[in-house]
Amino acid sequence: MNNPDIGKLILRLTLGILILFHGVHKLLHGIGFIETMVAAHHLPAFFAYGVYIGEVVAPLMLLIGYQTRIGALLIVINMLVALALVHTGQFFSISGTGGYALELQAFYLLSALALIFLGPGRYKAHS
Repeated sequence: MNNPDIGKLILRLTLGILILFHGVHKLLHGIGFIETMVAAHHLPAFFAYGVYIGEVVAPLMLLIGYQTRIGALLIVINMLVALALVHTGQFFSISGTGGYALELQAFYLLSALALIFLGPGRYKAHS
């Protein structure tokens, strides 16, 4: 069976659902930690609110297949900012179980990058 549209759908749904969990957590518990990190890097605190775009709006775009490439680009930007603000000390680190310390972040970033090139596939909202 060779159906790349099913593969694209699986990738979209997986990335969208997994990132959306992070966004829902921030909706429920706030973004104080992110505001602190943004301020620590001498950036305006309102930049922290961009996380809602990258972790709520963009995943919803992927889930329904609406403007998937733009949604994926927003996730790429979100992940690059997260890596720059929070994870720079872990770029070349191995976890306690032997995996790459940033494997989850790398998965999100590279999956979103793949969707930019692949597009939404056939199973999507009509736009």
